[in-house]
Amino acid sequence: MKHLSTCALALASLSFGVSAVVTAQRPKDEGSPIYGVKLPQGYRDWRLISVAHEAGKNNDIRAILGNDIAVKAFRDGKRPFPDGAVIVRLAWRYESSPRNDSVFPAPQSFVAGPPTNVQVSVKDSKRYAASGGWGYGQFENGVANRDVALTQSCFACHSKLNALEKGADLIFTAYSR
Repeated sequence: MKHLSTCALALASLSFGVSAVVTAQRPKDEGSPIYGVKLPQGYRDWRLISVAHEAGKNNDIRAILGNDIAVKAFRDGKRPFPDGAVIVRLAWRYESSPRNDSVFPAPQSFVAGPPTNVQVSVKDSKRYAASGGWGYGQFENGVANRDVALTQSCFACHSKLNALEKGADLIFTAYSR
């Protein structure tokens, strides 16, 4: 019995040690550079705002989701968005589907392929005043991309939209009714 207790204690110690090493090796998610934006809990269960296809270099298909605050603002046409609105864009490679096309008379089916990234926009007019009230983050495989230049490009691109369309509040997506 004493031997069994010793073995159990040794196994528990070994498990704790391995767990500590694995945890130490896992990258700590500090959020995005500049803004500190993190992936919101449960975002994949949020409501769909719209979908989009971006051709060219990105060649992706996107689902744009929002938390309750963002969805209400989209539905009500409220601009600027209220603080607390969070918009998440999930992207996948845009691929033809030979499987689906095999049942159609001509190639016509396109589907979401491998995931590329998740982008997050968080509205906080005080915290992100220098970037029009929005904080940005981009994530690959659940981890924030730490590229500062990439993160800076978010606001630079979104601000071009505001120059073209007054009242857009730096948001490309229109609500799909």
